[in-house]
Order: sequence, then structure tokens, then C-alpha cells
Amino acid sequence: MPPETTGYPNSRKTFPKVLAFDTSGPFVAVGITADSYSGGHVEEMARGQAEILFPLLERKLKGAGWKWNDLDAIGVGIGPGNFTGIRIAVAAARGLGLSLKVPVFGLSNFDILRGHPSGRQVISLRAPREMAYVQGFIGNAPATPARLIDPSDPPRDLQLSFGTVVVGYRAVEIAAKLDAIGIDEDFAPNPELMAELTEELYLKTSMWPVRPAPLYVRPADAAPPREAPPVILP
Repeated sequence: MPPETTGYPNSRKTFPKVLAFDTSGPFVAVGITADSYSGGHVEEMARGQAEILFPLLERKLKGAGWKWNDLDAIGVGIGPGNFTGIRIAVAAARGLGLSLKVPVFGLSNFDILRGHPSGRQVISLRAPREMAYVQGFIGNAPATPARLIDPSDPPRDLQLSFGTVVVGYRAVEIAAKLDAIGIDEDFAPNPELMAELTEELYLKTSMWPVRPAPLYVRPADAAPPREAPPVILP
């Protein structure tokens, strides 16, 4: 355990103060939880998340009567979603974790859509060009890697076993191909749930979490430049 993590998890609090945020889509979502209270706020915006993220975090902390040093854990959305948006939140969370010496937990949009899960589930999220991001779970554990699929022709290995439930984007259509149960549901940012799930991870984890990393299921749309970069003179 690195020196800056000394004291965790042996001295963890029963009712931690948790801040969670997400900028993986056209929004900034900020949530908190402490004791028996949890709350969240979503600011819809197509761009400009980097400029508004910290003012919103500051506002949420002030509203709770907290200072930065009061935080015990941070949760951050890791995608899949907008490439730039994901990087904004993940970079901010990692920086805050290092400076405040608190654990940072990454939460995917699959985690948010499935909430407090049980049984065998395949979670489906809307992707560009009428495709879907999917991942299978058994209870709390991922059972398949996240991947991009055509919902009209899902791979057969998505069927985890008898009784699999597909939840999310075009779930009924996907389930029909797999002889599974389908529940159509649209993903929406849920910062309150993010904070609650972060609290659960903080309380049950047995070791310091690895630094969160963006969850990129597909390659970026932008291609790298073909021309050689300019020479930077000393």
C-alpha cells in the first residue's frame, strides 16, 4: 500500500462522506451521500463540462456544509460515452484522490443502469449508429467484457445461462435473439445512485482501489494525423 493510503481501509468510517460525479455524456452529474442522506444534481449541457465541473462540485460541497478535506471517498463515471467527457471526469477524480489522499472508485454506465443487481444480467447502452454497448454480469461481478454489438444480431455467447435478463437499450430485441428476458430501459445519469454505489464499494473493499481509467469500448472516431508532427526547437 503506498504511503499516501495509510489508514485505509482499517480506519474507514461507518458513514463516509462521498462525492461522485460524471461527465461521460451531454451533462455534468454530481452526487453526495453521508449518514442516511444522499442527493444529486444533473446539469444538461452539450459542451463546456470542463469549465463547469469544479464550480458545481464546490456548490454541492458548500450546500452540504463540507470542505474538500471532509471527503472520505470519490466516485467517478468512466463511461462508455463521450471520449472527451470521460477524460475530464477521470482526470479530475484522480487528481482529487491524490491531493486529498482518499480512495477513488470508477463506476461504469453499466453499473449505473443495473443499480443494485442480483442474478444474471446483460446490460445494454445506446451507442452511435444504432449500435449497443453491452456487458454481462452475474451478481456484482462482470461475466463478459464490454463490447459493441448490433442489437439486431447479438452474439450467442451473451446468453449467460437460463434466466438471463437483458436490460437497457433495445433489450427486448436482443433478448428475443437469445431466448432471454428483455426489459427496455433508457440510461439516464443518476448521481445519487453513483454516490450510494461508491459508498458501498468504500465499505466493502478489502484493499486500496486502483486508479480509475476510462472505459472505451470502441476506438475514437477521429483518426490520427497522417503528417509528421512539427519539429519543436529547443
